Amino acid sequence: MVSVQPGSGPTVLRILLGSQLRNLRESKGITREDAGYTIRASGSKISRMELGRVSFKERDVTDLLALYGVENPGERAALVDLARQANSPGWWHKYSDVLPDWFQVYVGLEEAATLIRVYELQFVPGLLQTAEYARAVVRLGQRGAPKEEIEHRVSLRMDRQRLLARPSAPRLWAVVDEAALRRPIGGVEVMRGQLERLIEVGKEPNVTLQIMPFRFGGHAAESGPFTLMRFPELDLPDVVYIEQLTSAVYLDKREDVERYTEVMERLSVESDPPEQTADILSRILAEVK
Repeated sequence: MVSVQPGSGPTVLRILLGSQLRNLRESKGITREDAGYTIRASGSKISRMELGRVSFKERDVTDLLALYGVENPGERAALVDLARQANSPGWWHKYSDVLPDWFQVYVGLEEAATLIRVYELQFVPGLLQTAEYARAVVRLGQRGAPKEEIEHRVSLRMDRQRLLARPSAPRLWAVVDEAALRRPIGGVEVMRGQLERLIEVGKEPNVTLQIMPFRFGGHAAESGPFTLMRFPELDLPDVVYIEQLTSAVYLDKREDVERYTEVMERLSVESDPPEQTADILSRILAEVK
């Protein structure tokens, strides 16, 4: 059976249920194609279900459990109830008009994580951006978009930040390249406000902020920005998130996660220590004119 923590969001519940269904199918030696035939779908649909990429129909889950020989009433009821919970929309559903499917997965995982480790090269991490800075970033990526759409996207980013202030807030550990702090996104006043925000948020007990200085030269993250997320559910592995222009990559294989974890550890060691961050930000702030 899966281990579900209280308050887990629908994205995590879908992934957990999909993982359990995959384990049950493989234990019986049933192919994805045969499982798909049972629920009047394709093998690729079964694959998407097992990855937690689509919602679950209770009837499909019931039919698959019968095919997989799950006869215990308690186990069947628990998995069907999990499917019911996984279909409930997350808070981000109201932003579906500006939220692509591949990023909805990320928002759901971010909401459920207990530890979020981020390396950023070009921009301040989204969870730490001011509204003005976020607006400037959105305008760069959505040139020509109407004002209403831009504001809707900014509201989404601000709503995401609420997770850092909730009672069960995750720990955020961000390593930000000095280039992101010196690039004048939005102009002087926007950058000043953003740097002041970083100085304040760095005082929060669940936020660790480090700066990778220019003077270090080349470093471990030559492949670019990435995010590592860890979850309280024992059945859910750590996930590496790598964003691209029109899609994203999610890595959860142990060898991939371990490689990125090693890089993050090296970045943390090679960057200036967290206790120096406020002074560094203050010096950069004094130079913004």
